[in-house]
Amino acid sequence: MTEQKEKKYIRSHEPIFWGLFGAGGMLTAFLTPVMILITGLLIPLGIIDKGNFNYQTLHSFATSWYGAAIVLVLVALPLWHTLHRIFHALHDLGVKRGRDWQQVLCYGFAFAVSVFTFTILLQMF
Repeated sequence: MTEQKEKKYIRSHEPIFWGLFGAGGMLTAFLTPVMILITGLLIPLGIIDKGNFNYQTLHSFATSWYGAAIVLVLVALPLWHTLHRIFHALHDLGVKRGRDWQQVLCYGFAFAVSVFTFTILLQMF
């Protein structure tokens, strides 16, 4: 009988970052054209009243629980997408030495800004 070797699986944190990358990319792909349409065409042409985008209206939206959650998602996910892309672009450009500092820098910055956004939104309540 041949002896079967036990396979060792190395756990990776990479699927978490790929998930955040994909969600941020999808969000950016869907919302960027809409924001360009609204702020670049519909408001200047007078189709949408710009009174809907004044400070009081946007502040009351951001201070509601659902508005704060939406703002957090709109800030954090595209940021994770961007920094994950930067991290892999560094590797593609040949910056291979000590990838740990690159991960800490890219993902640490995305995490720090996400936490900062969360704390600012909490202070608005």
